[in-house]
Amino acid sequence: MSVLLIGTLDTKGAELAYVRDRLVSAGVSVLVADAGVMGAPAFEPDISREVLYSRTGTTSETIKASGDRGKAIALAAEGAAKLAAELYREGKVAGVLSLGGSAGTTIGTAAMRALPIGVPKLMVSTLASGQVQHYVGTRDVMMINSVVDISGINRISRKVLDNAAAAMAGMIQSSLQKQATTVEDKPIITATMFGVTTPCVEAARKQLEAAGYEVLVFHATGTGGKTMEGLILDGLVSGVLDITTTELADELVGGVLTAGPDRLTAAASKKVPQVISVGALDMVNFGPPETVPHKHKGRRFHQHNPTVTLMRTTPDEMDQLGKEIAQKASASAGPTAVVLPLRGVSAIDAEGMSFWWPEADQALFQSIRNWIAPAVELIELDMHINDPSFAEACVTKLKEMMRKEK
Repeated sequence: MSVLLIGTLDTKGAELAYVRDRLVSAGVSVLVADAGVMGAPAFEPDISREVLYSRTGTTSETIKASGDRGKAIALAAEGAAKLAAELYREGKVAGVLSLGGSAGTTIGTAAMRALPIGVPKLMVSTLASGQVQHYVGTRDVMMINSVVDISGINRISRKVLDNAAAAMAGMIQSSLQKQATTVEDKPIITATMFGVTTPCVEAARKQLEAAGYEVLVFHATGTGGKTMEGLILDGLVSGVLDITTTELADELVGGVLTAGPDRLTAAASKKVPQVISVGALDMVNFGPPETVPHKHKGRRFHQHNPTVTLMRTTPDEMDQLGKEIAQKASASAGPTAVVLPLRGVSAIDAEGMSFWWPEADQALFQSIRNWIAPAVELIELDMHINDPSFAEACVTKLKEMMRKEK
């Protein structure tokens, strides 16, 4: 089991060789993969660029001849991802380490995102102190700021690269030790939560844990929903308690916490038992008040805190959200139930609260009734979403479906 060290050996050869030697000195086996294309590699890699680019159906010479640097980086990233996944499946790689600027970061993190959560992933990057969501995605990628450019070994870069190698060595050795220890894993249930649905999800989590399940709660902030969907697609999840589907509202209206159009599709495609509710669909998320688009002027708002502005969804928007939920639930090949809290879908959607708008909620509920398929169980409860009995009903239904599926 080796560390896969990926980089462009034509431009970062000396730095990659330095990190390789530090890892070997720490007792860690290393496979160096070359993702360069323009110049000759500074040293002979374990995995040549020809092997890496072959995973994309092309050759390094073809890419070099094209003179298109952007295309070269994209293909290198694709090849690195496929190569890393292949080596991991074959049991040859226990972690991935890379270093570079924008090109190297694009390539290295593509390989990291191709591996499961828990596999050590470390990127030394000139971009690590900025916006890194594009590079990290929904995986547990760790990034270290290189401080100086990755251009030679000096008193700054030496210390940063020493720390990176030591960190990777420690993670690898710890990971291999844990693999030798047998741990009885409990079935995993994923759940979605927002601050305004916390009482419901926390109550449900405690009940499920008491029943012998391991519950992974995801904050429905866009990244949370994407991460959950990814874990379901990875085949790691036995059941889904999707209480808080608020990210659908941000995707529809243009809020900042969208999880994209594929939200609420993974469990359906993987036939995983799921209980779906409509938590926090009364709101769309924006930043400070001045960031709210002008086209929304005059709508109903709630200032959650100085940096989060919530906008109430309208009856028309709720009607569209109801149709989307019903259609995505109806597409499921596995056991699915939709549970509706008829007295409010969030902490601030209750009688006397700022987002209480019964007509909007009714538009949501009626739309779900209109579009839901007969195969999906629709449960309507005369409760608020944060009533303890609502959480209990959702847990009971999910456990029932999982028992039948098993």
